[in-house]
Amino acid sequence: MSQESGVVAEQIIHENTLYAEPIAHIGSFPITNALMTSGVALLIIITLTILISRNIKKVPTGLQNAMEMIIEGFLGIFDGVTGSRKKSLQFAPLVLAFFFFVLINNWMGILPGVGSIGQIVKIGGENFFIPYLRGGTADLNTTLALATIGVVISHILGVIAIGSWNYFNKFINIKVLLEIPKKVFKDPTVLIVNPIKAFVGIIEVIGEVAKVASLSFRLFGNVFAGEVLLASMSAILAYGIPIPFLFLEILVGLIQALIFAMLILTYLTINTTAEEH
Repeated sequence: MSQESGVVAEQIIHENTLYAEPIAHIGSFPITNALMTSGVALLIIITLTILISRNIKKVPTGLQNAMEMIIEGFLGIFDGVTGSRKKSLQFAPLVLAFFFFVLINNWMGILPGVGSIGQIVKIGGENFFIPYLRGGTADLNTTLALATIGVVISHILGVIAIGSWNYFNKFINIKVLLEIPKKVFKDPTVLIVNPIKAFVGIIEVIGEVAKVASLSFRLFGNVFAGEVLLASMSAILAYGIPIPFLFLEILVGLIQALIFAMLILTYLTINTTAEEH
């Protein structure tokens, strides 16, 4: 705090925090700036969906034509993962929902006003600037929730596709252990091979938990690092220097959304495929 000509000027602290800051409360439930941004992203998706779907034409024009070209391009990419247009069409609504939600959240984090319009809150005797909006995917809570939803849905669809018993044995392989007494006299190698198969299944359980961590931290780390980079460049010089990094973040936001969506599609494809295939 400094004093000049009888006027007291208090320092305002503005920093990029690893956590989303609460800007309001509903009862005891905090409304964070990242949650607000995710809500805005959701409204944008709903609005675009209504605009595109309310006047569907056999010969597409304008926004409908653009969206059909985008979806057709995505289906071609999805076919390379699923190996089947039927599966691509089955998973496309879910995977594209992840893609557009993550993409809009990534890009909203670099819009003018996001992160720079907010309120000043006094905490512990110091003034902190709290923005009203913050990139949704720059909050680990958001990316962790998205990753958990994607992985859990892949397991649910896996159970539906190949049956609960077969799916359970992909992880806790009781089936191969029960085969040992039946096959041991014909093929003694089952005494070594089948326990290994059972152990590999247990490792798969750990791998499923690692999927959630990998998905969430990858997306959060890239988006948060990009916002910190832009803030640092803007602090050095507000004009000129941040522009190349701004275009870089637009590209990174697109790539990260695509990677997240494709990984979800991969998990869906693997979990809905029987082990022998």
